[in-house]
Amino acid sequence: MSKEAVEKITLGEAASRFLMQLSAPEKEKSQPEVTRFVRWYGAERALSSFTAPEIANYAERLSLSDTDYVKKLEIVRAFLAYAKKEKWSASNLGVHLKARKGKGGTAVPQKQVPREAVSLTRRGYEELKAELEELKKKRPLIIEDIRRAAADKDFRENAPLHAAKEQLGHLEGRIIELEETLKYARIIDDTPKSSAKVGIGDSLILLDLNSGEEIHYTIVPPREVDPLQGKISSVSPIGKALIGRGEEETVEVVVPAGKLRYRIKRIEHKS
Repeated sequence: MSKEAVEKITLGEAASRFLMQLSAPEKEKSQPEVTRFVRWYGAERALSSFTAPEIANYAERLSLSDTDYVKKLEIVRAFLAYAKKEKWSASNLGVHLKARKGKGGTAVPQKQVPREAVSLTRRGYEELKAELEELKKKRPLIIEDIRRAAADKDFRENAPLHAAKEQLGHLEGRIIELEETLKYARIIDDTPKSSAKVGIGDSLILLDLNSGEEIHYTIVPPREVDPLQGKISSVSPIGKALIGRGEEETVEVVVPAGKLRYRIKRIEHKS
């Protein structure tokens, strides 16, 4: 890599390359914290522009909110050491990332807070899993586009390079989001129901008693909402009003625009 390319390498690009050379277990452990570090300073920030005080300040801020404090600092130190090894930075900035000390002279992590489970239907889980696999296939192609575009030394006018880096940033962000969602996913019970009551995963045909219009809805967990396909959240005002109700029941929902009144014409349970 030319001197000009080294000087222009972004924090996001450096993080992607660091994570790609790790083993699968190490990557799973390191990715959330490296991504947090990148988001804090900005993926498009040139790695060569960082100063020692900025890095030291990150440890101070992290200690106020993070749970596994010491281990997470070690991950960022490893990333910064790798950046120095690859000559993306003039010095190993990781040496300035020092753990905050407690009264006893040791680093004091915050009390660990369990991560909240993410509710998904089986279909929603499989759709997110498929999307993740497709994005991972695209990652090496975009990185190759960056390498080819970086061969043009006129970085100021290199639109393909900037576009590829931006695309990689969006892709990495979505990959991390999907991995975190799937890691903490809780598959809701989507077996055929004997009950005639509305539940998550059910499709409904409603009659709007105000307009006489027939409406089709599917009740889904919050992360699967898609208004264009009629998928509404189970925690939305309408979703909460419908869950547990049966066919031919009338449901009233108070919204800012007024009161909505529906009659449940048919419930189609997930098969």
